[in-house]
Amino acid sequence: MHTSALVMFSGGQDSTTCLALALSKYDRVETLGFDYGQRHSVELQARHTVRQQLAAQFPQWAPKLGEDHVLQLDVLQQIGGSSLTEDVAFAMQADGLPNTFVPGRNLLFLTVAGALAYRRGLQVIVTGVCETDFSGYPDCRDDTMKAMQLALNLGLAQRLRIETPLMWIDKAQTWQMAQDLGGQALVDLVVRDTHTCYAGTRDALHDWGYGCGSCPACELRAKGWERWRAMAG
Repeated sequence: MHTSALVMFSGGQDSTTCLALALSKYDRVETLGFDYGQRHSVELQARHTVRQQLAAQFPQWAPKLGEDHVLQLDVLQQIGGSSLTEDVAFAMQADGLPNTFVPGRNLLFLTVAGALAYRRGLQVIVTGVCETDFSGYPDCRDDTMKAMQLALNLGLAQRLRIETPLMWIDKAQTWQMAQDLGGQALVDLVVRDTHTCYAGTRDALHDWGYGCGSCPACELRAKGWERWRAMAG
C-alpha cells in the first residue's frame, strides 16, 4: 500500500489541485519545484504562499505536508529556443507545437523526481500533466508517463508509481476537483494564490485568477473556469 508521495509542484492551478489530492490520500507528502530560468519565475514565489495557505486553511492536511524541495535545472535555459525561457512572443512552430514547449522538460523533471523520491523513501510521484485539455506537448501524454515510470523503475530498481490525476479531465473538471477536495476555500485559494500565466503577470485579478489573460495558459484556465461556472449553473 502506498503511503507517501512526492508532488511535482509548480505553484499553478493543476499542481495545487494535485497537491490537495495527494494530501487527502497519503500520510506523508513532499513537494518538488524547479528553477529552470522560466520567464514566469513568479510561480516559485507562489509555491510558498500556496503551501502556507494549504497548511493554515486545512488543518487536516497540515501534519501530512512535509519538506519542500526546489532544484536548479538551468540547463533548459541554456538549451533555449522556448518562449518560456526566452523573451520572445508566444507563437506556433513549424512542427505544429507552440513555442512554449520546452523539449525534454518533463522527461528531465521526472528523472530528477525519481532520484529524489529514491533518496527520500517516497513511493508515488504525482504530476499534473494532462492530454485532454492541453497545448499539445508530447511529454504530457499518458504514453510518455507510462514509459517514464517503466524507465525509472528499471533504472532505480524501485517500484515507483507515477500518478497523473488530471490526465483525462479538462480544466473545468479540474476546477470541480478542487471544489470536491476543499470546497469554496480551496477554489478561492487557487484563484487568489496560484500562478499559471506564462507571462508572469500578477497585476490583474480575473474571476479565474491572476494573469495576462492572453497567453495559452491563461486562455486554458479562463475557458475552463467559464465552462465550470456554466455547469454549476
